[in-house]
Amino acid sequence: MLAVLLAIQFVPYGRDHTNPTGGREIAWDSPRTEQLMTDACMDCHSNLTSWPWYSNVAPVSWLVQHDVDEGRDELNLSTGDVDLDEMIEAIREGSMPPLQYKPTHPGAWLSQGEKQDLIQGLEATFGSAGTDTAGREE
Repeated sequence: MLAVLLAIQFVPYGRDHTNPTGGREIAWDSPRTEQLMTDACMDCHSNLTSWPWYSNVAPVSWLVQHDVDEGRDELNLSTGDVDLDEMIEAIREGSMPPLQYKPTHPGAWLSQGEKQDLIQGLEATFGSAGTDTAGREE
């Protein structure tokens, strides 16, 4: 078993921890919204992923890389890929943040009040007609 765990460390998937460059800066409605999003969402749904030490150890590194890749494909706030209704629905129903993310990210355990604050902050940040995802007038 130890030999297998050692051998899988040489599998290259899950080791590329470079975040894509560029992207849009988001004009958050408040520091609270930004903090809630950073704690619960931005590691997988932006180009601002913080890669913890365990993301370098297989097979956990594979799971982390998969979650980040999938999260960015589904919704990447750094590229302006925003579906406000989908974000709010995922937060309300509890599918986001996902359960596997929460044990190592205590800020991702959102209370009902925090969920409501986050939803209101997202609506204020992204909900205005006539603004782009960075919150600037078009």
